Amino acid sequence: MSRVYNFSAGPAVLPEEVLREAAEEMMDYKGSGMSVMEMSHRSKVYDTIIKEAEADLRELMEIPDNYKVLFLQGGASQQFAMIPMNLFKNRVGDYVVTGQWAKKAYQEAKLYGTANAVASSADKTFSYIPDVSDLPISDDADYVYICENNTIYGTKFKNLPNTKGKNLVADLSSCFLSEPVDVSKYGLIFAGAQKNVGPAGVVIVIIREDLITEDVLPETPTMLRYKIHDDAESLYNTPPAYGIYICGKVFKWLKKRGGLSAMKEFNEKKAAILYDFLDQSKMFSGTVAKEDRSLMNAPFVTGNDELDALFVKEARAAGFENLKGHRSVGGMRASIYNAMPMEGVEALVAFMKDFEAKNTK
Repeated sequence: MSRVYNFSAGPAVLPEEVLREAAEEMMDYKGSGMSVMEMSHRSKVYDTIIKEAEADLRELMEIPDNYKVLFLQGGASQQFAMIPMNLFKNRVGDYVVTGQWAKKAYQEAKLYGTANAVASSADKTFSYIPDVSDLPISDDADYVYICENNTIYGTKFKNLPNTKGKNLVADLSSCFLSEPVDVSKYGLIFAGAQKNVGPAGVVIVIIREDLITEDVLPETPTMLRYKIHDDAESLYNTPPAYGIYICGKVFKWLKKRGGLSAMKEFNEKKAAILYDFLDQSKMFSGTVAKEDRSLMNAPFVTGNDELDALFVKEARAAGFENLKGHRSVGGMRASIYNAMPMEGVEALVAFMKDFEAKNTK
């Protein structure tokens, strides 16, 4: 069977080149006689893998020297607790709630102190990004939190919030490495790997070193302390070793493609194919305010539940997988991450045009 076009929101499509390389190295990684999946994380061979992955990520994102890179477990969701546990000094966090994941992070922070929703787009099913230029930031806030790209709802912050001097904490899971980022504008960035850079099981944390301290909430478990992982260079315990190896391969693939500026240009062209069609279609329409559209996740509907279900069914039969929208939005969603080829989006739009022609009376 040939490969399908996989529009899943995560775990998501990976570059074919990376999968082929990993397949070739599965039984014997560079003459070691072992798979990376079986080797000790304390070995010299693996030490090279994880250090190269970090070096390539630093180069891609131009990460300043005073920021640490941690490869952790527990996914992005574990960061919802780890962030307040490590960063709460006044036990106050200000949250911009723009979707399910920001809402979950906000609710989790309430377990450890005060979480304030300083802006929200819940009033319109999270279909837009609220104005964040003059938020009611708390004087004693330890940080301001955003989910920069909202996977479920297909929105993206085009302007970062004015945090009024407070540290910005951002979940970049579904837009990580899709475009250049000025890391110095953030106190902490985190991203679950399974959307844009690797398999599930790895979360990457980029944190300014002054935020890594022993002064954490007293109830913080050892495994949830950034300092423990930083001191051990992400090897405090057995890391998600194979996942990090795949992420490292994706970083090299991105460098080969020209880096993050080249990826942004590619992603803009790719998204435009789909959004331009949605804007002129008489059957399909996007669900997001145009100025807040994500380049990575594009939800759309026909306005008729039966027609939506028929579209998803016929699309799947034609080799377009995982187009069903999240239950809170309905309809369809195409996740078109870095590894989704241009041809995949072109083929999807051609299929949508054909479906529209066949089902319009």
